[in-house]
Order: sequence, then C-alpha cells, then structure tokens
Amino acid sequence: MNKKINLHRAAFPLWVALLAVLMLVAVGAAITVFINGLVVTNLTDLVPWGLWIGIDLSAIALSAGAFTLSAAVYLLGWKQLQPLARTAVFIGFLGYSMAMLCLLMDIGRPDRFWHAVAFWNVHSPLWEVTMCVMFYFTVLALEVAPIFGEASWFKSRWPKLSHRLHHIHKFAPVLAVAGLCFSLLHQSSLGATYGVLKARPIWYKPSLAVLFIFSAVIGGLALTVLASKLAALFSEKANVRDDILNKVSQAIGWMLFGYLYLRFWDTLGMEYTLEPGRTEGLHLLTSGALSFNFWVGEMLLGILVPALILTIGKLRRQPRLNLLALVLVVGGLVAYRWDTNIVGQMVAFSYLPTQIEPLYTAYSPALVEILVGLGVIAYGLLAFTLGVRYLGVVDHSSLPEEVVQPAIAQPLPVPTD
Repeated sequence: MNKKINLHRAAFPLWVALLAVLMLVAVGAAITVFINGLVVTNLTDLVPWGLWIGIDLSAIALSAGAFTLSAAVYLLGWKQLQPLARTAVFIGFLGYSMAMLCLLMDIGRPDRFWHAVAFWNVHSPLWEVTMCVMFYFTVLALEVAPIFGEASWFKSRWPKLSHRLHHIHKFAPVLAVAGLCFSLLHQSSLGATYGVLKARPIWYKPSLAVLFIFSAVIGGLALTVLASKLAALFSEKANVRDDILNKVSQAIGWMLFGYLYLRFWDTLGMEYTLEPGRTEGLHLLTSGALSFNFWVGEMLLGILVPALILTIGKLRRQPRLNLLALVLVVGGLVAYRWDTNIVGQMVAFSYLPTQIEPLYTAYSPALVEILVGLGVIAYGLLAFTLGVRYLGVVDHSSLPEEVVQPAIAQPLPVPTD
C-alpha cells in the first residue's frame, strides 16, 4: 500500500507538468488563430465545423451525467446515487467549460460572443442552444460551489464564505429541476440544429434530436463511472463504492441495447429513399471513408461489445473488463458525434442549374487545430485531477449530512442481476 501511494505521489507532478505544457502550447496556438483568423486552420466554407466542434459536441454529451444523476437523486429520490452525482456535477462543469473554450475558437470573432445575448434570433436552434448552455452552465456553477466550500483548505481560509456556499445545498432540488430543463432542451437542440438543415439531406430528419439526447445520457453516465474508477486507481485521495458503480454500469449496458436499436434503424431507414445528397452521404458512412469508424468504432466496439460486458454479471464484475467497456462507451459516443458532424459536410450540391453532380469535400485538422484541441482536453484532465486531490470530488465513503427528500417520487430500486 505504501509503495502504491509513493508511486502516486511521484507520478502526480509529472502528470501535472505534462498537462500544463500542453495547455501552454495551446495558448500559443490560440493566439496565432486570434491574430491571423481562421485562415490558418483547415476549416472552409464547405467544412466550417471541424475538430473543435467535434470536441465541443463530445464534451457536452459526456457532461450529461450531471443532469441525469442530479435528477435521479433529487427528483426520484435515489439517494444511494448521491455520492456519484457529486462527481457527475463536477465533470459536467468542466465539460461545459471545455465546450465554451472550443466555441470561442471556432466562431472566428470571439469578441462578438455576446451578440447572442444582445441580438435574439428566436427562430434559430443555435440561439436556443447558446442560451440554454449559458443558463445551464450557471446552474452547474451553483451546484459546484458547495464542493469548493466543503474543502478543508477553503474552510480554513474563508470560513464565512464556506458556510454560505454550503447552504446552496438547500436549493439542490430546485437546481436539479432547472438543470434538467435546460440540459434536455439544448442536448436535443444540438441534434435538431443538424436535423433542420435541409441543404444537407443526410442530416435533415427529426430523429437526430432523440439520438443526441439518448446517447448523451449513456455517455455521460459512462464517463462519470469511468472517471470514478480511474481516480480510485491512480489517486489515494479517491474513495469509491463498487456496489454503486456496478449498478450504474449495469443500467448503462441495458440502455446501450436501446441505443443500438435506434441508431441501427435510423441509419437503415435512409436506405429506403434515393435522395440526392443523402444517398451519397450514407455511402460514405456505411461503405466509404467513415465506414470503419461507423461499423467498428460505433456499432461494434462502441455499443454491442460494452453492452454485452455490462449486462452479463460475470463479465461486469471483472474490473478490467468493466473498465474496458466504459472506455469503449465513451469512445463510441465520440465516434458518433464525429461521424454525424463530418458526414453531412463531405457531400454538397450546388444550386446552379448546370451543375447537378455532388461536390465531395475532405477535411483533416491543421496542426494549430490539433494543438488547441489537445490543450482544451488537457485543461479538463488537469482540472479533474486537481478536483480529485484537493476537492474530494470522488468520495463515496459517506452520504452528505442532509439527505434530501424526493421531489416527485419515492425511492426506486436499481435493477440487480
């Protein structure tokens, strides 16, 4: 045990230094983009949403564990999940801050970020997403505030402020309802933003809103459990309860089968029509450049394999297989967001009467995009690392002092084998 702790202490400075270097390099790359504009990237008029939007979509989706577990604890009364909700809320806060950093880079004119607030466009799904992200980030900040207030180093330095932050717990049910509303709205509206773009037929469908929110719930839960397990593995400051994580893992496995059904038939249904643009995009997804990512990254490794591992008790209880399954679920969600974002931009049609053939495009991120993207990811990893070490965001040793009463239902049992 002492050897393990000493190893953790020796690796911690190196890990922090590595992440800090990545962040410093990203700052330099970001300054280059701010000075020269998006011309230094590989983004074009035909492919305006690239790596940064892929990270943005993935970070927001993987933050969905915050509203899912908060609703389960404070609305349904599943008190046994309360320690895990604490971790999920912190991850959600980091995920949304990562998404906003990516958007700051992608909009091209970061000095105009406030325009969405000043100039309302109520007919735009992107405007609705922007407003909901702002409101939900505020909710997450309020939910995270007590975590800082409860830290011993915070109490010793600012005892009065710590006491005030602790009292925010009283508003947890209200914040859970607000978070549920805002998150459900914008998680589905992210899919709807693609789904209303008639000029890109492979996107033009109402099912994207459902798929986006369903996959986000699964991915958010998976990342929360995965982060808890990794924290316990690499840090002596983390304390987890395997029984809670096992039950949530099992629920994730059964949800994956439902998601597999929706994703498979949503794709297969597009075969029934030969619509220009949709047919070519579907070919790229299922038998073209994105086919390996779709069949192997998404369907096989991202859904089917982890679903089997997490629903079969004998396999789920093996720590390495359980950890592998959660990694695959998170990777599968990232693959889904990347495939959806890119495939609609790979095929475009000109509206010129003399040009009826599709225009095929290509995209690979420029070095400056990769460096900024790595920096954003490094920021998330560093913040979570420090949260585990100094804020106790992964601590299942005991329930909070005040156990809230369910707002709309009595405690419901979590399925077991």
